[in-house]
Amino acid sequence: MEYVVSALALCTGLLTGALFRFLGVPIPAPPNVPGVLGIVGIYLGFELIEYLGVGIDLLDLVGL
Repeated sequence: MEYVVSALALCTGLLTGALFRFLGVPIPAPPNVPGVLGIVGIYLGFELIEYLGVGIDLLDLVGL
């Protein structure tokens, strides 16, 4: 099921990117490979911390 959702997300992104280019408006994402890799790195770091089971609840720390 995750593969289907990933494939649909990719198709949606491709169509959205094509529409943005067709309409001549800038995309709300980095327009180059290093920028996209930075986003991938953020995601991988987020998943790594969850896998390791470490971290703090920042909202709980400030009392919210």
